[in-house]
Amino acid sequence: MATVTSKKVIDEIGNRLLKNIDILKGDTIDFTSPSVREKAISFSEDDIVLVGIPVYAGRVPNVLLKYLNSIKGKSSKAIPVVLYGNRNYDDALLELNDRLIDNGFDVIAAGSFIGEHSFSYTLAKDRPDTSDLSIARDFADAIYSKIKNNIDKELNIKGSRPYRKYYIPKDKEKKPVDIRKVTPKTDENCIDCKICSEVCPMGSIDYEDVSVLNNICIKCGACIKKCPKNSKYFDDEGYLRHKRELEDEFKKRREPELFI
Repeated sequence: MATVTSKKVIDEIGNRLLKNIDILKGDTIDFTSPSVREKAISFSEDDIVLVGIPVYAGRVPNVLLKYLNSIKGKSSKAIPVVLYGNRNYDDALLELNDRLIDNGFDVIAAGSFIGEHSFSYTLAKDRPDTSDLSIARDFADAIYSKIKNNIDKELNIKGSRPYRKYYIPKDKEKKPVDIRKVTPKTDENCIDCKICSEVCPMGSIDYEDVSVLNNICIKCGACIKKCPKNSKYFDDEGYLRHKRELEDEFKKRREPELFI
């Protein structure tokens, strides 16, 4: 949730549920920070758990798998939600659903939403927008109705088993391009405000020298989009070509998909 697009959707759904179920107490666990992901957590059969994650290359981000496996339920109600950058969520929602079921949750609803792509300022620009958030509120109302009326209905979440491989960009000759090791650069306009280091979900940007990367970069875009001087940037040609390709080929507006 490094660029808070997932958080906007989850907050909208959660706050609406809190209004509908007035005896419910709501707690938020923001696992963007690496330190939070070190703590396992369990839920009871009385809990209703919203789990929101970003989609990476059509799948659950592999850096979250260990943490997701540490979240345990005891027939707890769960609602998986994924947010993607307008290309496709592929098998991510189904994969998240399966992880939760395997960990003891009863998945009662699921949804995919769209947010501004982490690579881009134009692809799904400013989403989730007012329409998306209205759909999120309606989704919460439908979830409440399902709980209140004790409706048991198969969800039939879209996706494939076995899951498809992570989406891989290609060059002009249609050969795979590996951008996993591409890292952001820092220009001379940097004012050393440390924001990039503080928002990095992998804790990779060195606090003493923010031009240094001490761990992997997952291309979440947080350091770039939250830099007040626009000092962070990517210059790898394979990455930039993929970014342009996404912006050109997937500009048509996608809409949320709900399963309830």
